[in-house]
Amino acid sequence: MKLSEISPARGAVKKRKRVGCGAGSGHGKTCTRGHKGQNSRSGGGVPPWFEGGQMPLQRRIPKRGFKNFFRVPYQVVNLDDLNRFEKGTPVNRGTLIEKGLVKQSSLPVKVLGRGKLERALEVEVDSVSLSAAQAIRAAGGTISLVSGEKVPGLDSEESRQ
Repeated sequence: MKLSEISPARGAVKKRKRVGCGAGSGHGKTCTRGHKGQNSRSGGGVPPWFEGGQMPLQRRIPKRGFKNFFRVPYQVVNLDDLNRFEKGTPVNRGTLIEKGLVKQSSLPVKVLGRGKLERALEVEVDSVSLSAAQAIRAAGGTISLVSGEKVPGLDSEESRQ
């Protein structure tokens, strides 16, 4: 058997319908569209969702939900994930991507407080929760936000350092 010898099963392929080829073909004059009416015209017919003038389904069903356009889609990293880093290591978006904790370099990173941090790390991310900030400080680490904003839960004097 060769590739050139392969053909579809008998009866599996229909001949193409050639319309407008004269009265003897059976598909002449009106080209199988019938006489007059919406479906005989070019561009005629109704879309698949048309229900004959009845109130359509997409209008009968009530609208639900809300899309907040101001929502910031953070990539979340928890404290127990940060235990993969060595003591004193700078933790930023680049190092998180290397370790596989974060996938996209375009989205901001937020550290949350699940788990226990066992090492002092230098964390530089876009946002941090209050419990995570306290845990990082308690472990002897430092936090700096990429935006330069104040770290939550710290006195104004501490955040300036």
